[in-house]
Amino acid sequence: MAAKRKPESSQVPAEENDQLIIRPLGAGQEVGRSCILLEFKGKKIMLDCGIHPGLNGFASLPFLDSVDAEDLDLLLISHFHLDHCGALPYFLQKTGFKSRCFMTHATKAIYRWLLSDYVKVSNIATEDMLYTDKDIENSMDKIETINFHQEVEVNGIKFWCYTAGHVLGAAMFMIEIAGVRVLYTGDFSRQEDRHLMSAEIPNIRPDVVITESTYGTHIHEKREDREARFTGLVHDIVSRGGRCLIPVFALGRAQELLLILDEYWSNHPELHDIPIYYASSLAKKCMSVYQTYVNAMNDKIRKQISISNPFVFKHISNLKSMEHFEDIGPSVVLASPGMMQSGLSRELFESWCTDKRNGVIIAGYCVEGTLAKQILSEPDEVTTMAGQKLPMKCSVDYISFSAHTDYKQTSEFLRILKPPHVVLVHGEQNEMARLKAALIREYEDDSEYKMHVHNPRNTVAVELHFRGEKMAKVVGTLASQSPEQDKQISGILVKRNFSYHIMAPADLPNYTDLAMSTVTQRLSIPYTGTLPLLQYYLNQLAGDVEKINIGDKKALRVFRSITIIFEARMVILEWIANPVTDMYADAVVTVVLRAEMDPMPQKSVPQSVIVDKSHIQECLIEMLTDMFGGECISKFIRGNSISVTVDNKVASINVDTLEVKCEDEILQQIIQTAVIKVNQAIAPVKTAIL
Repeated sequence: MAAKRKPESSQVPAEENDQLIIRPLGAGQEVGRSCILLEFKGKKIMLDCGIHPGLNGFASLPFLDSVDAEDLDLLLISHFHLDHCGALPYFLQKTGFKSRCFMTHATKAIYRWLLSDYVKVSNIATEDMLYTDKDIENSMDKIETINFHQEVEVNGIKFWCYTAGHVLGAAMFMIEIAGVRVLYTGDFSRQEDRHLMSAEIPNIRPDVVITESTYGTHIHEKREDREARFTGLVHDIVSRGGRCLIPVFALGRAQELLLILDEYWSNHPELHDIPIYYASSLAKKCMSVYQTYVNAMNDKIRKQISISNPFVFKHISNLKSMEHFEDIGPSVVLASPGMMQSGLSRELFESWCTDKRNGVIIAGYCVEGTLAKQILSEPDEVTTMAGQKLPMKCSVDYISFSAHTDYKQTSEFLRILKPPHVVLVHGEQNEMARLKAALIREYEDDSEYKMHVHNPRNTVAVELHFRGEKMAKVVGTLASQSPEQDKQISGILVKRNFSYHIMAPADLPNYTDLAMSTVTQRLSIPYTGTLPLLQYYLNQLAGDVEKINIGDKKALRVFRSITIIFEARMVILEWIANPVTDMYADAVVTVVLRAEMDPMPQKSVPQSVIVDKSHIQECLIEMLTDMFGGECISKFIRGNSISVTVDNKVASINVDTLEVKCEDEILQQIIQTAVIKVNQAIAPVKTAIL
């Protein structure tokens, strides 16, 4: 899994590196401050930016000193819970982050109010606050929204999202870089509840799945049994004359519990005199958001909305603060925040915990270090926010309505996707270790599928290697070539992000922002010799020198690309600059300088002798007869070609170009080699004749 860092001098450029680095800056063997950093092919992506509910101030932040905010290419937020987005205003407003940040429409709508409420109820000094309400408001302009299944590309990073089923607007992000796909589930649930649909199964197999491990190997009880136990507990508490406190976050599971209680109260007339309160300063705003995004919920809610709004409750009232609460007799209060660190839920708990008739129902996951987690162990006394000790006599019950995946859901989800690598985050150390062991055990006997499971600590990187072939797509006029032409493609290779295309120079403006241009090189060289002398030397270099006229000036063309113009006491070389013609030009310059120093008079310049083509034909026929036998050589010669037949395989040789054509590659190579040797044998004869 891990690889040693190479010496600096031998490191591969970041954009070509095949190493994917996954580094938790939060939620590594803990629940809270979710923040995962991905690095691949020189791209850096941050997934979520939350705070730790059990800590305050800078201690609650992810390990942001491990990343340079200015280097990030992208920031994706999975949902609106504080442990996934609570540090976002700080990161957007107080760091050098300049790239783009995305979340779903519903997440952005709720994010604004939820974090504003967090700032108001946080029981910490002003100097310890990470950000103000103004910072939250200013951060809204830096957040972009994305629809489910909408594909977006930023700096060569493609991504899209699926429904996660955790809370309204929660998303699982699929990220693709250079063909490697990483699925980040965030918090997700594969069980449909009263208002949300279950998490989708992506139709594309990811190479890596980064998934939560909150409940480890636990398996949730059936929804019907859980609801019955919950309503039974509430009924028991109010029947004995007690107050029932249900700590919840302003949005999320609160709406699920409200739907359950409103229905239960409607079916039990004997409870109609007992009030149910939704105690949150955001209650009205939260309900308006839920009513706005009904289409993001399951079929049951969408069908019901056409008859009556399910979020307009008959038996539930809003309670903004303790000043508006007449605490007389039994009641049910759903109060935020869910961890009871501060706010209305904490105030009510401190008022009610000393009466044994009262009861608290913890209906969601509790993070270590919070009051909600502490009272689950039923201590004899608790400490108030003012530091006073109070005896705890109320009942405490736990029923998990937390929309996190359990072991059965996680296992089935991974079995369908079959990712080669699974990285566990968002789980306490022991629960995460149990889940890792269980997944490995489940697939250890599977000969066709091997799952590698990783459970890194915070700031510890998981290093994975993905080496793939680079494929270039031929586009434009090159793509329309006939089959005979496409055996050899010649064009310009264009790399854009991680895609490669080959195209003709003329197609550059059609597919890119590039344009083709040429540079003509001109070089003047002193030369006092004659044209025949220079032609003689150039013939020895190139073998094919063409005499031309440019206006009234004499000129030579060498290698079909270099033009030599004769001026008074000098020659001018002209060519279109490119690596090949530049090399030819260097050779021609050397020849010109050699001819300039040659003392040979003009009348002594040797004349080139053209070897008779019939002589070449005779040599070739004689050699081929020795190789294959006379019966294999055609008795006739068509034009300047010779035919050779060996085992019903026919090869033709062009005497002018010495080119061999044959469908059989082996025979073609044998004859071509022989032809080259004949040509090399004749070349010295030509030189000697010269």
